[in-house]
Amino acid sequence: MSLWIDELVSTLPAQSIRQSPEDLQIYGRDWTVHHTPAPSIVVLPASVEEVQVVMRIAHQHQVPVVPSGGRTGLSGGAVAANGEIVIALDRMNKIIDFNQVDRQIRVQAGVVTQAIQAFAQQKALFYPVDFASSGSSQIGGNIATNAGGIKVIRYGMTRDWVTGLKVVLANGELIDTNKGLYKNATGYDLRHLMIGSEGTLGIIVEAQLQLTTPSQDPKVLVLGVPDMAAVMAVMMQFQAQFALNAFEFLSHNALVCLEQHRSIIKPFATPSPLYVLIELDQSQTQADVFEERLMALFETLMEQGVVEDGVISQSVQQAQDLWTLREGISESIAPHTPYKNDISVLPSKVPEMLSSIETCVADAYPDWTIVWFGHIGDGNLHLNILKPASLDKSEFFAACHKVTHQVCQIVSDLGGSVSAEHGVGLIKKEYLCYSRSPQEIALMKLIKHAFDPLGILNPGKIFD
Repeated sequence: MSLWIDELVSTLPAQSIRQSPEDLQIYGRDWTVHHTPAPSIVVLPASVEEVQVVMRIAHQHQVPVVPSGGRTGLSGGAVAANGEIVIALDRMNKIIDFNQVDRQIRVQAGVVTQAIQAFAQQKALFYPVDFASSGSSQIGGNIATNAGGIKVIRYGMTRDWVTGLKVVLANGELIDTNKGLYKNATGYDLRHLMIGSEGTLGIIVEAQLQLTTPSQDPKVLVLGVPDMAAVMAVMMQFQAQFALNAFEFLSHNALVCLEQHRSIIKPFATPSPLYVLIELDQSQTQADVFEERLMALFETLMEQGVVEDGVISQSVQQAQDLWTLREGISESIAPHTPYKNDISVLPSKVPEMLSSIETCVADAYPDWTIVWFGHIGDGNLHLNILKPASLDKSEFFAACHKVTHQVCQIVSDLGGSVSAEHGVGLIKKEYLCYSRSPQEIALMKLIKHAFDPLGILNPGKIFD
């Protein structure tokens, strides 16, 4: 056994150490399947002080460390494949404090996102960052990847709701950034450097989060539309008349996969090529006036031919059922071994991006099935290519790897991002050059070196 492992085992409480082969597999991975987990040891600290102990030992012996949250990432950012120490924040799951005046909550990094949402609801408030994995993802991981989700069009990314962070640095020192302040013009904001850094600059151990007023009785619509031009026309007209909480879209292929995977209530009998899901905030408008305006717009869009059919929720349960059409897609396509891309451009450029990518993939592999869905209101689409049943998985992923470079070039030409909300991790670092210039990457490496001169924090993630 290595000297540094002996030191960890003798210094930390026994309940904080995991060394069984099963635990190494569980805590050494995320939702990606491209790398085999192989950490040397897993530590589940119960306090900030225990995290500091681990980092001091790792720093002294120059041992790499991989921070681990809910392990729901899709870019390999939490994968430990080279004998690292895994610091899993699962046991640091307490809500520490709440201030009603400031409407801020202070939490440990291992608190599950859904628990924060539930706590806010108990206080008649709202934490708006939401996505399909909110029941298992942890707030530290959300912050480390600047998670987005389904309501970015109104509420923004995780970054917009973080008012302070406590972070353990590579040498074990603790910094307390911003401390919840709304206004603070005292130099560089290290909080924002940590947000989206994927554990390469420090380990987030506590966060202060802003809560807000919830939307009252949101109305949900699902509309069938003929093409992407119609999608954009619908979005523009709804934005002009209503406050949009969400504007999502899915292709017909996505709905087919959902029907095959689970029992769902079809939105309407006649299928459409594309569907949009819209959530509207009606809290600022009288109910009868709201319904009248909504129905008038729906009829106008039908007359214009940009909407083929539609359904509007009439109850909370129906609204939840309609959201299932969007939120159940990832689970429903999983049996098809999808190759995923998480890309974004300005919303105005979405139709061009989608068309160009579909042509690119169809030219290379005409028999492949593409499933589209995403947060079209903020320009973020999820491209999922389903593995043909006759194709070996390794052969399929190798072919997808080739076409991904072409996809990334299309995104780059349109001024977009090759990773809208999933981070870079291991999976996407070879594509970083399509979204970041050599000068930007060089500066990021300098920042990394300033915080972690030994290179022990989540090495190999984002860039080498």
